[in-house]
Amino acid sequence: MSKKHKNEIEEFAGISDMLEGKHQVIPIVSTEDDEIATDVVIPDQLPILTLRSSVLFPGSITPITVGREKSMRLIREVENGAGILGAALQKEADIEQPGPDDIYKIGTAARILKILEMPNGNLTVILHGLEKIEITEFLSSDPYFTAKVNPLKDSAPERGNVEFDALVDSIRDVALNIINISPNMPKEASFAIKNIDSKRGIINFICSNIDLADADRQRLLEAPGLLARARRLLEILIREQQLVELKSEIQSKVKQNLDQQQREYFLQQQIRTIQDELGGDPVDNDIAELRRRAKKKKWSKEVAETFDKEVSKLERLNPAVAEYSVQMTYLQLMLDLPWNETTKDNLDLQRARKRLDADHFGLEEVKERILEHLAIIKLKGDLKSPIICLYGPPGVGKTSLGKSVAESLKRKFGRISLGGLHDEAEIRGHRRTYIGAMPGRIIQTIKRCGSSNPVIILDEVDKVGIGNHGDPSSALLEVLDPEQNTTFHDNYLDMEYDLSKVLFIATANNIANINPALRDRMEMINIPGYILEDKIEIARKHLLPKQLEAHGVPARELKIAPAVIEKIISEYTRESGVRTLDKLLAKIARHRAKNIGFGEEYDPQISAADVEKILGLPKFQNDMYEVGGITGVVTGLAWTEVGGDILYIESILTPGKGALNLTGNLGDVMKESATIALEWVKGHYEELGIDREKFEKFDINVHVPEGAIPKDGPSAGITMVTSLVSTYTGRKVKDRIAMTGETTLRGRVMPVGGIKEKILAAKRAGIEEIILSEDNRKDISEIKPEYIKGLTFHYVRTNSDVLELALQK
Repeated sequence: MSKKHKNEIEEFAGISDMLEGKHQVIPIVSTEDDEIATDVVIPDQLPILTLRSSVLFPGSITPITVGREKSMRLIREVENGAGILGAALQKEADIEQPGPDDIYKIGTAARILKILEMPNGNLTVILHGLEKIEITEFLSSDPYFTAKVNPLKDSAPERGNVEFDALVDSIRDVALNIINISPNMPKEASFAIKNIDSKRGIINFICSNIDLADADRQRLLEAPGLLARARRLLEILIREQQLVELKSEIQSKVKQNLDQQQREYFLQQQIRTIQDELGGDPVDNDIAELRRRAKKKKWSKEVAETFDKEVSKLERLNPAVAEYSVQMTYLQLMLDLPWNETTKDNLDLQRARKRLDADHFGLEEVKERILEHLAIIKLKGDLKSPIICLYGPPGVGKTSLGKSVAESLKRKFGRISLGGLHDEAEIRGHRRTYIGAMPGRIIQTIKRCGSSNPVIILDEVDKVGIGNHGDPSSALLEVLDPEQNTTFHDNYLDMEYDLSKVLFIATANNIANINPALRDRMEMINIPGYILEDKIEIARKHLLPKQLEAHGVPARELKIAPAVIEKIISEYTRESGVRTLDKLLAKIARHRAKNIGFGEEYDPQISAADVEKILGLPKFQNDMYEVGGITGVVTGLAWTEVGGDILYIESILTPGKGALNLTGNLGDVMKESATIALEWVKGHYEELGIDREKFEKFDINVHVPEGAIPKDGPSAGITMVTSLVSTYTGRKVKDRIAMTGETTLRGRVMPVGGIKEKILAAKRAGIEEIILSEDNRKDISEIKPEYIKGLTFHYVRTNSDVLELALQK
């Protein structure tokens, strides 16, 4: 060690722990401003000392504790040899035996200055960082790591570089400020920083001592040159300064708050005395206001007694305690609720019919049900409101219908979204003993409406979930039962509230997901999908005017002929409702708004070519009926949450041993239908004209295309029977015929649901004949004649009837 280094170590002895950090580092002050005083040549190969949680920087002297056997052997051998090694940080400190991939490739070449024996058998090695190195290749790992290295000399800016000088000055100032404002920093640290003249030395010294994660310290070491390292270091120091200032500010505020509370107590006492002299107390005035409002309420004697009791409790509370505000909020809720306060229904039935017809196209059954309700109210003067559940695919107008009902009745309107609800307290409210307690959504909505007889939409009632805090659907039983909701109990309100005057309208997509007990309390009204003609009228009369107004486009500037609307519906949408159609019309309106905004030339009349230019190429041209006269391929009808759809059942024989293979992402019920269908075919092979040996020598493979979509249900039973018989006998399936129905082992055809949606899908796809169970005949009679125009229906009782109709001779 040079005499200069010895003097420097003695000069800075005891300063190594002056900054908060994991490392004890002694700074080295160079003879040159930006050069490290060393005449050592770094060899091409070096033994590599892996460090658990230390990063050695060039120009710094760092004591390292060594306890691993490999590392101790490396230190002993290097001390007896050239005295130079490579020091590199391992990526994870808890790895006991790191491999080459566990070590950072950028480290520092170092000289061993001194080795101290510790009482516990470990070594403390004082290392002098010389130059940054890059490990290019590990040569061996036993008895310790050796590797090829390349020196990476930290490039320094030219003398007089203004940015670098400013960075170094800023780093020094910020570091000194951190030491001054941090109560845990020893003030001797500022002495060291002030006495380091070397720019390189001050940067590496602070890098070594700042309290950072090892990964961040490694990033500083890997910085390409002193200028980049200085930039990163200043950024980190400023962040640390802000954290220290924020911590100091928080501690100061806590102390001030404690002092402020004592001060406020004395001021409150003085204010109370002054208010007594002036004859008025704001707290007393608030309570007097509550009593004044209570006199105007039309509530029952029991509610009035409860209110007086709660006000008396409020008077006994100290306004400074938290319970006071809780009690005040509760009393304000009681006053805000419309106890027995109702709006007068508009019972002009002709006006109501016109309003419903103007807002919604079709939906005749729902409209008639609402008008029936109004007529009974008009005759009787009062009626317990029934609970109506509108169910059907998305986009058919279930939710918006509630607004029209409210407007036709001139009642207040509220909406509660139940989708994803899994906490019973959301319906019944929280008890006031809980912090942050709130009334349930029912009471909140009635308060918001300001009337005891609003129209409230319970949206997505089929999507209520069951969580860890009760079953919300069970809580809805009391809400939706006309015999119980006269005494609905909210946990927060903690008294009965009459919901019998509220007209609840629930909406759902799939009634199978509704709690059976809840479903039993509602009047179910199906809103099926719209046929093409209905969608054209809805687009012309409702959707297009709405989008023109929303986008500020005059009606004369955008016109779409019915034929063009039909093209949009048939080639760009496949839905039962009109939600996607509404979005497409909005896109066309936006395009026209852009034309107007840019002053472009355009034809107000949208053509078919304009549609393809705006919306792109048609998306659903190939989703029509496209099979016919093919052996083993049969068209079935399916119900989905977005309406009906057609699906194909395909089957084929392959050499084998009679196994049944099912593909196409089928559910358990659909798999059982395939098994039943095959067993029925095997049981009637003679009358079907099937060679029995085919069951033993061939496997039958049944596939339902679009395997990415899960499919389940019994509706494909007769479809599978027809496909299997067609495959075994070689008889082709008739053209443009579809079917739906469940089959039994006896060959009986059972009825299925979703008939209207399935028929609409069949008509959209170009089907001409439909085979149904005889028991589904009543479902067809409930469908409007225009919906089934052009379709021929065949009603069957057995599988044999199906095969007679579906297969060619």
